[in-house]
Amino acid sequence: MNKTLIILLLVFSWVSSSAQQTSTISGTVKDKATGETLIGAIVSIEEKHTGTSTNEYGFYSISLAPGDYTVHINYMGYVQQTQKIKLEKNYSLNIALAAAGKELNEVVVKSVSKNDRITNAEMGVERLNVKEISVLPVLFGEKDVMKVVQLLPGVKPAGDGGSGFFVRGGGTDQNLILLDEAVVYNPSHLLGFFSVFNSDAIKNLTLYKGNQPAQYGGRLSSVMDVKMNDGNDQSYHVNGGLGLISSRLSVEGPIVKDKGSFLVSGRRTYADAFLALSNNPDLNKDKLYFYDLNAKVNYMLSDKDRIFLSGYYGKDVLGFSDAFGINWGNTTATLRWNHVFNPKVFSNTSLIYSDYKYNINVNTAAVNGNLTSVIKDWNLKEEINYYMRSNNSINVGFNSIYHTITPGVFSTSTNPTKADNTNSWENAVYLTDKWKPNDKLSLDIGIRVSAFSVLGGDNKLNDLDQNYNIVDTLHSQAGQIVQTYFVPEPRLSAAYKLTETSSIKAAYARNAQYLHLLSNSTTDNPTDKWVASNNIIKPETADQVSLGYFKNLNDNKFEFSVETYYKSIQNALDYKDNAQVLSNTPVEPQLRFGNGRAYGAEFMVRKNEGKLTGWISYTLSRTELKIDQINNDNWYPAKQDRTHDLSIVAMYKLSKKWLLSADFVYYTGNAVTFPSGKYKVDNNVVFYYTERNGYRAPAYNRLDIGATWKLRERKHFSSELAFSVYNAYGRQNPYTITFETDPDNPSKTQAVQTSLFRWVPSITYNFKF
Repeated sequence: MNKTLIILLLVFSWVSSSAQQTSTISGTVKDKATGETLIGAIVSIEEKHTGTSTNEYGFYSISLAPGDYTVHINYMGYVQQTQKIKLEKNYSLNIALAAAGKELNEVVVKSVSKNDRITNAEMGVERLNVKEISVLPVLFGEKDVMKVVQLLPGVKPAGDGGSGFFVRGGGTDQNLILLDEAVVYNPSHLLGFFSVFNSDAIKNLTLYKGNQPAQYGGRLSSVMDVKMNDGNDQSYHVNGGLGLISSRLSVEGPIVKDKGSFLVSGRRTYADAFLALSNNPDLNKDKLYFYDLNAKVNYMLSDKDRIFLSGYYGKDVLGFSDAFGINWGNTTATLRWNHVFNPKVFSNTSLIYSDYKYNINVNTAAVNGNLTSVIKDWNLKEEINYYMRSNNSINVGFNSIYHTITPGVFSTSTNPTKADNTNSWENAVYLTDKWKPNDKLSLDIGIRVSAFSVLGGDNKLNDLDQNYNIVDTLHSQAGQIVQTYFVPEPRLSAAYKLTETSSIKAAYARNAQYLHLLSNSTTDNPTDKWVASNNIIKPETADQVSLGYFKNLNDNKFEFSVETYYKSIQNALDYKDNAQVLSNTPVEPQLRFGNGRAYGAEFMVRKNEGKLTGWISYTLSRTELKIDQINNDNWYPAKQDRTHDLSIVAMYKLSKKWLLSADFVYYTGNAVTFPSGKYKVDNNVVFYYTERNGYRAPAYNRLDIGATWKLRERKHFSSELAFSVYNAYGRQNPYTITFETDPDNPSKTQAVQTSLFRWVPSITYNFKF
């Protein structure tokens, strides 16, 4: 660690010495009406044809030679501000932008500046603002950022109505999902039909598809970074919505005007209330609901210091009378301190807590017991942004995470079983250099070095032979470092501007993953089991290369892009054939290990301005695994392998009162394992399976339509009605397919398809005052 500090000090000294002949313009860009910081606002210098964007906390910094300059500040959907300054020494320029307001007679779907997508070196990055997705039709009338993410190229939904998703061939566990820097291990409510993200509490979302900056780590496929609203520091407001099966309410306002604010946002479904009214005794004791709560406060201690405290708590309850019940939920908390050392140096220090747990209770004549599992993290993170010049900035930092996992163990009253914790310690240091050597070339160069230590104590490590049989169990003392894995993770992205409206980009990234979600389902289940790397389960690593072409058309009103990628995965894992998934036996003998590969091409056409806006995305891809002792050691499709994926999204501003929207989705059916034959044992039918994932479920397609009717829009009160129909033409898409003996002819087997959500209409009343 001492060597690392010395290297960092040398880097910082070089940064400082190389920039002594310049002065710096720095500050924060905010929304004038709410005080919310604006992420990705563009600050440009007219005379130098250069500029920068605000970071995730709204801060920017530009270093220039002394002189007279014209500064333009832009953010999509806001009125541009222009400032004339005379730069003789460091200059503080805080900007409050006014929303464009009612005079806009069109919809704008992007929150970045024109041509930023061309000149930026980032690849595989999608950014969404909650305002942009509020008009799209979604399931049960809920605005849901995760449902919109699934409409983007390279992103595939895990199932009908679900919140889980696959990115560039990765599994659902290979997505790092963050809420104000805290990990959300299960982003789903009601088995995936809702996500945990209440749109009233969310500011924006950024999705990195495998080429994430070096400050992110721990997952192979993607990072979804979600930021909560800070709360209005100018005035008090209440907003919410009343829907058919859920309602929500948010309150925000200043603690001290211009210095601090708060936000509290809650949501609950009430399907259980309708069940309780039933005369059917089999239904009126059933439970089916979720609730969640977002809260955040922030306060400016000084012009250079600001603290934030944010948290999330959510819980699901599903029960059938007194016989069966399951509840699960996430808890997160983030304490953050922003400090400006000087106009060139910005620091963010965070202490982060994450907790996910589920509990299953079974109370029948045959079985009486419960299954509980917990995963808990404590995370300390420090990041420093150095703005060396207008064309060069450096991010450097570290994070340290202590993981505690209690695996799911089934315990009964007659056979109580104690669940042992597994403890591990994950650390990383990283550095990123964003450098623009000239007007045509932009580079993002990063290195992350991660280390994962397996800790002793309750964690019992099994030693397996070549046939995956346990030959010994290793015991260790609490706190003892049993084994440590080190993985260097280099990252490089480059953009070369061909013309003012086109560029080509290339990227390479290595990512490591130390926590793994074990699942044998194509959809997310709360009972899927998280396990940490140990002496048998090695860290997964992935190397991804990508190449893309980007073009803006018709004065940047249209965007076109195509990105291709190839990803190789090492130490991939899967369940063996006939694995005992829910048993109390050690999990390692149930697993097999090998390699994976994913490759494809992503096409995107987007219309950003005008009465009609939206996008068309298409992905052509393959994802395959080659795992020891599975499928005769041959390559086979991963469960998330889908050849074709098409999404069409459209929004039309019909008038000042009406906004129409629609989306269409088509994708290849899931790769599944169906029986190839059957035989009888003691008069019981046993199905015979051959190829792993050798069959396909039917293709999926769906059309959703929606309309928003603005009832009233005044200074102190606004309201609207949002109508939508999910699956408008009633397509019976398969949710599950099972095989059963035909009751009319026992010699035959029939495939039974279960479908969900035919013609799901919804209406929601939204208000704000």
